[in-house]
Amino acid sequence: MWEIFTIGYSSHTLQSFCALLNQYGITAVADVRSNPHSKFKPEFNRGHLTVALRKMGIAYVFLGNQCGARPNMPGCYIDGAVDFDILGHRPEFQQGIKRLHEGMAQFRVALMCAEKDPIMCHRMVLVSRHLGRISHVNVRHILGDGRCEEHCEAEARLLKLFDLASEELPGFGRSYEERLDEAYRRQAERIAHHADEDAEETVRVKHA
Repeated sequence: MWEIFTIGYSSHTLQSFCALLNQYGITAVADVRSNPHSKFKPEFNRGHLTVALRKMGIAYVFLGNQCGARPNMPGCYIDGAVDFDILGHRPEFQQGIKRLHEGMAQFRVALMCAEKDPIMCHRMVLVSRHLGRISHVNVRHILGDGRCEEHCEAEARLLKLFDLASEELPGFGRSYEERLDEAYRRQAERIAHHADEDAEETVRVKHA
């Protein structure tokens, strides 16, 4: 079983962020931000971060062009908002997933984006969902307080967010997989980037 981690930096200093990477034995960071720069936390700009990680012996790779949530591809937008289902089937995205999968053979990888909570970020709602479908891949999310959440636990929170956690009437209701699909779809709609936004890293959350 291969493990891959995710982490958000918005609640961390560079020092505390790097300490968590060390704690979990991370040897490579895959940056899935569409824009690898931060006005609010410039220490996490691509150049600065790359140097800091290199000093720790941690590799850095930018995957925002393949696995970012704000693609420069008009066909991924419906009514001005990114459609995660369309994006997830794009060959560019699938190539990014392939690169991550191949990278696990050599590195202990952490996907990095800005959001503190994984269920509020495409690293969980989009990228981790696709990684979780690969046999023998276990996705784990490093939380803001340093604890680690299994991907199935994040999915359980996602179901609860939309009151879909309880099993429906046997034989009449939807299966667990169908309810989970709905939770993913609804959360993707809530956090999707809109073409008229220029917000830096964090997502705009619409009312459920």
